[in-house]
Amino acid sequence: MVGDVSCDDNGIVNVQVKLTVAACPLKDKIGTDVQNTVGALEGVTEVRLTMSAMTDDERTALREKLSGPQREIVLNKPGSLTRVYCVTSGKGGVGKSSMTANLACALADEGLKVGVVDADIYGFSIPRMLGVAEIPTVIDNMIVPPVTTTDETGIGGIKVISIGMFVPDGQPVIWRGPMLHRALSQFLADTYWGDLDVLLLDLPPGTGDVPISISQLLPGSEIIVVTTPQVAAAEVAERAGTFSTQTEQRVVGVIENMSYLPQPDGSRLEIFGSGGGAQVSERLQASLAYEVPLLGQVPLDIELREGSDAGKPVVTANPDSPAAQAIRGIAHKLAHRARGLSGRNLGVTPL
Repeated sequence: MVGDVSCDDNGIVNVQVKLTVAACPLKDKIGTDVQNTVGALEGVTEVRLTMSAMTDDERTALREKLSGPQREIVLNKPGSLTRVYCVTSGKGGVGKSSMTANLACALADEGLKVGVVDADIYGFSIPRMLGVAEIPTVIDNMIVPPVTTTDETGIGGIKVISIGMFVPDGQPVIWRGPMLHRALSQFLADTYWGDLDVLLLDLPPGTGDVPISISQLLPGSEIIVVTTPQVAAAEVAERAGTFSTQTEQRVVGVIENMSYLPQPDGSRLEIFGSGGGAQVSERLQASLAYEVPLLGQVPLDIELREGSDAGKPVVTANPDSPAAQAIRGIAHKLAHRARGLSGRNLGVTPL
């Protein structure tokens, strides 16, 4: 997008920037960033910025440079080393979306490049939880997702896409299966994700159209099951995990949310009972015939709820809180999971 750049002997720098479209919603931000970055360089006395719009050919060339000439899901390429985690649950109300938002921030704080897809088309909430108010930039048919900033979320650079960025406030999404599949396909194939270490997908509860579509679009994705200690919730969560036997996905582990309420005297008040997460873990291990660990138990924390409403996840707003510590522990385990050789270049050539 940068055109001509010149500097005279007086330190006056002329910069030309070609916007994707004349009415680019990021025009003011791009202008401010260029002014601040170039103006901070040694010897620069003035920055004169000129903005214009790309031609159709220039936009096409930019899109092909970023995402390739054909519409494809880059994450499915053999060389892709992006970990894709589907955060799912058997029923609603267990805190799946808040776990996704906080895990994204905690993984980014581990030094990873993170993206988030709000795949809960009917009940989207990720933009609010991550404090993202910008709309995506569209270059021809390619979507450039907005990213979180340090001022908003506390962790910058997390790429986020959600159907909530494309519909007016308060308007419901009333779609059947084929429309859902098409929307998810666009989120994955038409969005410029760049070089990600981790992509998190916040799935709707249950085993309906969206989880089935994701398993088809991203066959290499893995599943994280979120439950509460309550036996009724655990039984439903188990079904969400055994769903993987039909889709040939792997279950990474189980997160038990709302495990207990910490008391001033150091004791724990188990409002929703106990043992649900361990029960799901044990039963999935038995049915899937491989290890499905209990990744962590996240306590009830009012700051977790407040942070989700305010767009400031608790892992960054109050990293020392019990809930934040538990989520950071889970993120650390995910960030340091051993990786197989699939997709890696071993540097071996035949003689």
